[in-house]
Amino acid sequence: MDIRLGNGYDVHAFTTGNSVILCGVEIPHTASLLGHSDADVGMHAITDAIYGALAQGDIGRHFPPSDPQWKGAASDIFLRHAGELSRTMGFSLSNVDCTLVCERPKIGPHAAQMQQRIAEILEIETDRVSIKATTSERLGFTGREEGIAALATAALVKL
Repeated sequence: MDIRLGNGYDVHAFTTGNSVILCGVEIPHTASLLGHSDADVGMHAITDAIYGALAQGDIGRHFPPSDPQWKGAASDIFLRHAGELSRTMGFSLSNVDCTLVCERPKIGPHAAQMQQRIAEILEIETDRVSIKATTSERLGFTGREEGIAALATAALVKL
């Protein structure tokens, strides 16, 4: 049996704005996230986890930030591509697990909607997607509320 695991990590700094997009859900906030695309750290980490499990590099390999067509792009484009690539390569996405690291905004009230959005994009059941959050106990850049980090794991099984 061919089972593959991949991990992903992403981080984006805060900038001026009034909302953040996390795992495909727009959340009102006192700042926005700065990035070449929509800066969705959750989707970026999950996307990289899938690419990692497939040994297919990272988002930058498939969607170079030097290419202006990706400026401001919605991250569901990247995640959908990773999901389609896994199927094309003969894998089923068993599950994804994503942890968002931030003091604010609070993730709990939005986690179910995020879970649903990720499952929809990846074309898997919602019970195969885990979205959770933690703080960094006011330590480091996330603790100082300078940005948000995300870690993700994906498990793929050869069909």
